[in-house]
Amino acid sequence: FPLKLNIKLMSLFYKLSILMGLIVVASNYLVQFPIQYLGLGEILTYGAFSYPITFLITDLANRAYGKTVARKIVYIGFFIGVSLTLFVSTNFSDIISIRIAAGSGVAFFIAQNLDIKIFDLLRKKTWYIAPLISSILGSIFDTFLFFAIAFYGTDVPWVTLALGDFVVKMFIALIMLIPFRLLLLSIKDISEKKLYKVR
Repeated sequence: FPLKLNIKLMSLFYKLSILMGLIVVASNYLVQFPIQYLGLGEILTYGAFSYPITFLITDLANRAYGKTVARKIVYIGFFIGVSLTLFVSTNFSDIISIRIAAGSGVAFFIAQNLDIKIFDLLRKKTWYIAPLISSILGSIFDTFLFFAIAFYGTDVPWVTLALGDFVVKMFIALIMLIPFRLLLLSIKDISEKKLYKVR
C-alpha cells in the first residue's frame, strides 16, 4: 500500500475506535433515563437512539478493513467504553449502576463480535444485506443480554424496555443504511490478504 493510503486507513482506524468507545459511554449514561413523553416511560430510554451507531461503526470497519481489524476496533472501543463507564458514570454505591456497566460490557462484546461474523459471511451479497442482517441479529443479542444483566430482578420493567429498545434499534438499523451507503463511496473493500497489519 502507498504510504498515503496507509495514513488514511490508520486515521480512519483510530477515529472509528475512539468514536465507538464514546458512543458506548454515552449510551450507558442515556439508558438510565426513560423517555417521559407519550407514555413511553416503561418502554424506551434515550440510550436506544445512540447505541445502534456502534453497529454502523463496526460494519464500516468490516467493509473497509475486513473482520480481523474490525475486531480490533471493537476491542479498543470496548476498552474505552467500559473503562470510561466504570470511572465516569458508574456509581459504585448503586448496584444498578454497576450492573449497567457489566451488562453493557458483556452485551457489547458478544453482539459486536456476532455482527462482525455475520457481516463477513454476507459481505459478497448486495451492499445492504450484510449491514442490515448483521445489525438486526447483533441487536437482538445485545438488547436482551444488556437489559437482563442490568435490570433482571429489579423494579425496572426491563422486558418492556428491552422490547421498546429493540424496536427502535430496528428502525435505526434501516436509517443507518443511508450513511453506510454514502460512506461506502469513500472507503474501499479491502480483503484481509491485501491489508497491512495494524498493531
